[in-house]
Amino acid sequence: MNENIKSLYQEIESFSPENKSDLEKFKIHYLGKKGKVTMLFGEMRNIPAESRKDFGQEVNRLKNKAQEIIDSYTEKFENEISTDGEYNDLTRPTSYAHIGGLHPLTIVTQKIYDIFKKIGFTVSEGPEIEDDWHNFSALNFPEEHPARDMQDTFFIKTNPDIALRTHTSSIQVRVMESQEPPIRTICAGRVFRNETITARAHCIFHQVEGLFIDKDVSFADLKQTLLYFAQELFGEQTKIRLRPSYFPFTEPSAEMDISCDICNGKGCNLCKYTGWVEILGCGMVDPQVLELCGIDSKIYSGYAFGMGIERMTQQIFKTKDIRMFFENDIRFLSQFNSLNSL
Repeated sequence: MNENIKSLYQEIESFSPENKSDLEKFKIHYLGKKGKVTMLFGEMRNIPAESRKDFGQEVNRLKNKAQEIIDSYTEKFENEISTDGEYNDLTRPTSYAHIGGLHPLTIVTQKIYDIFKKIGFTVSEGPEIEDDWHNFSALNFPEEHPARDMQDTFFIKTNPDIALRTHTSSIQVRVMESQEPPIRTICAGRVFRNETITARAHCIFHQVEGLFIDKDVSFADLKQTLLYFAQELFGEQTKIRLRPSYFPFTEPSAEMDISCDICNGKGCNLCKYTGWVEILGCGMVDPQVLELCGIDSKIYSGYAFGMGIERMTQQIFKTKDIRMFFENDIRFLSQFNSLNSL
């Protein structure tokens, strides 16, 4: 064996790296472009023809030995435990990226959309910053109504009054102003009210409202629509009841309750032992509102309803604190990752 090759063979055999860095230096030193073993291949043209074959075989054995050592230590280092306590095994599957999911309010909103789209309702949107006309005046709110006070509404500026919308009814006004009846639409989005934040109330929340205007629309149509909605969202066993109420923009007006699905109407903490849970307000659109929006109340009539999406979501997912929907706590939100829809 060539003395130079013999010396390199002994060097390679005695090599014992401590880490990947040492191994990489070894690879470059012997098998790199200018490595000792690589350079031997370049010397073959200077070897006599009768000895060239043996020389080439010896250099190949040297190269194979170096590669064998590199492969051996590479596997060893890849399977050793790293400083953070995890195995650096490059053959194992990669860690999967965290897959998020829809927010529970979004899940319920989309479900409500789907329910009403089945019976011909479209979806309408509008601005969150509104003027007095669309937020109050066109909806028959008198000037002295408490909702117009700074204590109840976030006003951005006055004279003219510009405020964060207090309900999505302002979208209904815009729809009535821009479309000819028949109108059948639902409007959803964020609304803002100057309220103290508690487990049951928040200064920001989400609403969805419905509007249907056509000839010969009656309160019976409203009741049947709401019964259909309640049974689609909460189950066929759900019952509803309507209680007389007051809203400036509807006449007659009602609050709607559904039978408590926790106690099946027997009474519990959630329903305050009444067997019923209030979920929305509704009524026939006041003729004055129709006229203010340019619709002839002698020809057309209609109904409207509105509900808080947080209240729907609390009822469906049995959450007790409305603030949980706004805190962005991953531990809470991750529970809904597997739910694309209800």
